[in-house]
Amino acid sequence: MNGVQLFLLGRTLMKIGEEAIPTGGVGKRTTSTRSVLIVMLDVYAHPDTTVGEIAVRSGLPQSAVSACVARLRETGSVVTTTDPRDRRRTLVRRDPEVSDRRAEVASASIDGALSTALGTSDPAELAEVVALLDALAQRLSPEMLTRLAPDAPAV
Repeated sequence: MNGVQLFLLGRTLMKIGEEAIPTGGVGKRTTSTRSVLIVMLDVYAHPDTTVGEIAVRSGLPQSAVSACVARLRETGSVVTTTDPRDRRRTLVRRDPEVSDRRAEVASASIDGALSTALGTSDPAELAEVVALLDALAQRLSPEMLTRLAPDAPAV
């Protein structure tokens, strides 16, 4: 496998993951699932951060980050507070309470999206691929990205 093949595999896995995330009851949004996840991971890695700081670390436009933070706040994934040192700034942090939406997303199965992507509903084949993905996920966590670029955020 070369770098391009690895990149394409990552894109494929990302799309399967996006398809596996339940969207019922969320309604039409202007933010992509991918952007929301990038912002959420950044907030979880950097508590008490600002929209501007998230934009710098993630490379997303500040308006997109603001929209993602609003969406995450609506679903109970993050909370925002006024920065006591600079009342013009808003701090974003993970909501310590697990909302119904966060619990739903965390417990959602990937089987349907994976079955569609693989073109099979064979339980043995799906179980084999899920086991391989689990093993890969245990070895390659988002935190490991800092080893590739020590100054880059782990998002």
